[in-house]
Amino acid sequence: MRLEPYRHVFALPGVLRLLLVALLARVPVTAVGITLTLHVVLDLKRGYAAAGAVSALTTIGMALGGPILGRFVDRRGLRPVLLLTTVASMIFWAVAPELPYPMLLPVAFVGGALTLPVFSVVRQSLAALVPDEHRRAAYSIDSMSVEITFMVGPALAVVILTSTSATATMWGLGTAIALAGIGLYAFNPPTRSDEERAAGTPTERHRVLNPRLVTVLAAVAGSTFVLAGTDVGIVAVLRDSDQVSWTGVVIIAWCAASLVGGFVYGALPRPWSPFVIMALLGLLTMPGGLAGHWQWLCLLLVPAGLLCAPAMASSSDIISRMVPAPVRGEAMGWYSSALTTGSSLGAPAVGFVIDRFGSAWGFVLAGAGGAVVALLALLVTQRRPGAPAPTPAPQALAGVGAGAP
Repeated sequence: MRLEPYRHVFALPGVLRLLLVALLARVPVTAVGITLTLHVVLDLKRGYAAAGAVSALTTIGMALGGPILGRFVDRRGLRPVLLLTTVASMIFWAVAPELPYPMLLPVAFVGGALTLPVFSVVRQSLAALVPDEHRRAAYSIDSMSVEITFMVGPALAVVILTSTSATATMWGLGTAIALAGIGLYAFNPPTRSDEERAAGTPTERHRVLNPRLVTVLAAVAGSTFVLAGTDVGIVAVLRDSDQVSWTGVVIIAWCAASLVGGFVYGALPRPWSPFVIMALLGLLTMPGGLAGHWQWLCLLLVPAGLLCAPAMASSSDIISRMVPAPVRGEAMGWYSSALTTGSSLGAPAVGFVIDRFGSAWGFVLAGAGGAVVALLALLVTQRRPGAPAPTPAPQALAGVGAGAP
């Protein structure tokens, strides 16, 4: 395995600092969902359906706000957006614990729309700091970093909440997000390289959303549909076997496989087609429902887990190359919206199927849904001239058949 791609990435000016700042800034953002859910259930004495409504409105706000904030970054620069979203986050988390439930709903929507855009900003900045030939390794590192923050953030929020209160946790979370925004504002990572700023590529809106980009975004939403559905499926399978206490161990094993897969993908001599990776992610998720014990579930999820980080890294890489630099912020905003949309659809859809047909069918729906969307995207891009893919799809498929890692 070649480690040179990673050495080149870390040697680039500003990259290591960006990744470290991103790692710290993302931790509180990943804890937003679980904190709001537990606040509604514990403090407001509402059910999980009510908590789901707050999460849904927050998610919808994020999906709608992402492209708008990204376009604002393209036109006005990063710091005004960071200032706006940091102040908005401080206000939201300061007042949210005191709001009655009916008022929390619209405020959660606005708070979601003005969420600190740390994920899209980091991806946009990596595209500016890292040359094309090393960008796949950079996005692999970023995907592994995201995996770590999702392992740490929600768990840390639960620990703090159970030892203090939901209200105190919300105020602490707001402080942490504000500090993250201040840190990013002080760092002010570049969103375009010097060459890209000098090129002055046109910024018409039609250059952002086009059929090729929409196809990729649909596949991205399909991949996060798989991931969100797997989360629900894990709990359902373990509940059926009366092993819910092992949920954390299974999720850690799944995430650990993702870290390994992301590391291997970034070091490969040639990339795979992102659509092939996403299709395999879905297909390899489907057997998870066959597990009758937590150890078997860990083993059955390892093959799909190995493809989680590569799916995110490859999609980030391809989108960063598809649009001109002056509109990359909006494109990354749409990318974040696709990630959010897939996640928001995956959990309720899979939960619906599990309630009616059993836990095994939840994995079938999650995997099949993502695989079908990815395969359709692969077919569409093969037929469309100038289809976006790091390598031609036939080569990628041949690599899989030859036993490529």
